[in-house]
Order: sequence, then C-alpha cells, then structure tokens
Amino acid sequence: MVKPPLILIVNDEPHIVHTLSVKLVQAGLRVACAADGYRALQSLNNDAPDLVIADEHMPGMNGRQLSEALIQNDNTTHLPVVLLTAHNRSIAPGDTYPANVKAVIGKPFKPSDAIDQVITILESAAPLEVA
Repeated sequence: MVKPPLILIVNDEPHIVHTLSVKLVQAGLRVACAADGYRALQSLNNDAPDLVIADEHMPGMNGRQLSEALIQNDNTTHLPVVLLTAHNRSIAPGDTYPANVKAVIGKPFKPSDAIDQVITILESAAPLEVA
C-alpha cells in the first residue's frame, strides 16, 4: 500500500497550521508541522515530505531562506515549496523566488484554494496517490 503524500507545514501562526492541517488530512494527505525553518530542517531527518508549505515571513529562518536551504541539500533540492505571504499576491513575471517555489499564496487565503494548489503541484511533480 502506498502512503499518502506528506506535507510539511512551516508556520509560526498556530491557527494557520491548524486550519491547513485539518484540510490537508481531509484531502487524504499526511501532515507534519514545524514552527520555523530551523525546526523544519531538523524534522527532515525523521520523514521526508513530498511538499513544503512555508510562511514567507517568520522569525528565525523564514520561508524563502528555508527554500534556499532545501535547494542546497542534494536530498531535498527536488522538494516543491508553496510560500504563504502577507503581500496578497502570486508569483508574477520578474519575481525572484528560489527555483523550488512553485506557488505563492497571499494572505488571507481560502484553505480550499491552498489545498487545490498543493494537489495540483503534487500531481504535476509525480504520479502520487492523492485521495
């Protein structure tokens, strides 16, 4: 039996972590959480995620810095990243995000839209089983 994809949520706002976690589990995905980029990197030793959702603005290591750190590691360079940002916009021509950033979702956002984006990225990355 194939395990459902694992999504790592990296965010310092508990209500966002909770809402996304509930919606991702309802979509048939597994979830792991970290409060900042440093903790996210430490958690990669336990179970490698299939996708990372990270807040662009967090204390310590932010989402953009985490994305860059993931690219530097041969074991995680392939991981797609979705950034959440307070700038309320998506990736536009001329934006300079690390290559592994596949989407930028502005806050506030509809959790269902974020989940749809995650599923779309997972399906385009590899033939994974998403319930």
